[in-house]
Amino acid sequence: MIKPPARSKVRAFRTANPIDLCRRITDKAPMQPFRFNTTPSVIFGAGSATRLGEAALPLVGKRVLLVSDAGLLKAGLLAGPSSSLGAAGIEASLFTDVAADPPEHCVLAAAQAARQAGVTGIIGFGGGSPMDVAKLVALLARSGEDLGSSYGVGNAKGPRLPLVLVPTTSGTGSEVTPIAIVTTGEAEKKGVVSPILLPDLAILDPDLTLGLPAHVTAATGVDAMVHAIEAFTSASANNNPVSRTLAREALALLGRHIERAVSHGADQAARGAMLLGSMLAGQAFANSPVAAVHALAYPVGGIFHVPHGLSNALLLPHVLAFNAPAAAEAYAELAPIIFPGQAPGNSLADAFRALSVRLGLPGRLRDVGIPHDAIPRLGEDAMKQTRLLVNNPRPLALADALAIYEAAW
Repeated sequence: MIKPPARSKVRAFRTANPIDLCRRITDKAPMQPFRFNTTPSVIFGAGSATRLGEAALPLVGKRVLLVSDAGLLKAGLLAGPSSSLGAAGIEASLFTDVAADPPEHCVLAAAQAARQAGVTGIIGFGGGSPMDVAKLVALLARSGEDLGSSYGVGNAKGPRLPLVLVPTTSGTGSEVTPIAIVTTGEAEKKGVVSPILLPDLAILDPDLTLGLPAHVTAATGVDAMVHAIEAFTSASANNNPVSRTLAREALALLGRHIERAVSHGADQAARGAMLLGSMLAGQAFANSPVAAVHALAYPVGGIFHVPHGLSNALLLPHVLAFNAPAAAEAYAELAPIIFPGQAPGNSLADAFRALSVRLGLPGRLRDVGIPHDAIPRLGEDAMKQTRLLVNNPRPLALADALAIYEAAW
């Protein structure tokens, strides 16, 4: 097992004192009422997933459903956690049929597997898709709620089964969010948003991310950056000093380490910084919700099966350019945090275009096989994401969405 990073390296992950950042934010305007919810317990550390059983037993009981995907099973990444569960006396049934952008039938099949096994808890292990499915399985297997009636904000009531999440990518932050995204029908994405979906425990093990390919590291890393940027600039009434402070800290970590993590995937310090940054960004947008980048990215993923992180990366510069007139001050504040060496006159949109090139990511929708004649459908589907569009710092109409897709094509 790779040794944890030295204490000096862990200290290097820190930026400004969060209390100072929070004071700086709240000094700008009277503090408004807000609510902040997050996962109550987080374990971070190299090798922590090998002690999953010991950590999870008091929460999930003796019989669990371990929700993951076939790729992680084939890669052997489930062997250590499964062994740990067995050593703790936990009987684990596996459900590894989770696909990217999981469809409703996948969620329902996993929930049925949990009921048939009579499990006392759920463990989600993987990227955003397995973790989102695990959240919904914990809800449906215990409460008996109808999945279709749970879509939207605050419609899922619970109770749910005990839930532990273990991320294997540094991108979604799903381990600390009350959100699960499902593909409904042919391509539309819908979200279940409720505090009941926050897990009881998140385990963050940088070792699990060491084998991520460079292109996955790049796309998921930009995804986490989008979460933090949109949380910081969200028009939500619940945009608050805690979320903004976490977003800044997340962007400092992600901006400083993403290129190193992509080019030197075995650098555990960089991997740990990315994983922590992703979690902080997740905590931020879980309370100050994301906006137009996600709204426009969802149809790209739902219709053309472009991975979620890459969909966000393709749309980000163009949404930043659109939002700039309304979010100029916020973007000016974030730019030196993300890109400390950038010339002051460069826009945040241009900086992210350049970053995508350095990370080796495709730059345009056409580069991932999206035809030009798909733009009208993308625009129509994006406008259905009203839960997200309402949070955008600049109002966005269908004509604006079409123009953004045109620029991104």
